[in-house]
Amino acid sequence: MKFLLDFFPVLLFFVAYKVYDIYIATAVAIVAAVIQVGWFRLKYHRTETMHLVTLSLLLVFGGLTIFLQDRTFIMWKPSIVNWLFAAVFLGSHFIGERPLIARMMDRVIEVPSHIWRRLNLMWSIFFIVSGLANLYVAGKFFAAEQALVAAAGQAQIDLAACGEVVSRELFDLCTTARSREETWVNFKLFGMMGLTIAFVIAQAFYLARHMPDPADPEETH
Repeated sequence: MKFLLDFFPVLLFFVAYKVYDIYIATAVAIVAAVIQVGWFRLKYHRTETMHLVTLSLLLVFGGLTIFLQDRTFIMWKPSIVNWLFAAVFLGSHFIGERPLIARMMDRVIEVPSHIWRRLNLMWSIFFIVSGLANLYVAGKFFAAEQALVAAAGQAQIDLAACGEVVSRELFDLCTTARSREETWVNFKLFGMMGLTIAFVIAQAFYLARHMPDPADPEETH
């Protein structure tokens, strides 16, 4: 349930994009993030750092996207979020007695301290790779958009209105940019969620290998 709540703004962003456009979807994601933080606060009487960071960056990058009508900001946001978390996890690896992952999980899982430190580094690498993956997919759109802008000679082009473009060259460039925008939106939901699920499952198997075996019932008598 909590995992789905973490992806609540992304899910609504995806739905709104399919119905409207990236700017409406960005506004919907901002509202969803506000609801997410408020609901979590009411239910658990606390706030999640991840939710607050997501909301803060959505307000900044999403606000700039809507105000300037520039997709670049919202497309950079997932990379910035992931790299911020990577920095926090890496920082906790060298500062303090326990890495961040141990502080989050050692109340329910018992493994040696060196395993926590190794897992903490794995999470740092995961966040770095996720940020790079997002930037790679977004970069495909940026390149297509630049080619379209250069050919059209204007800064803003409505990708939803490619059919209104007269020139065959501009039509092809417009549909390519639109397709790569859709690819990024799909990756933002399915790609990021898939990467996260796969990593969490791998983490579970890794921890299971290093957890102490339960005491033999005969030894307790």
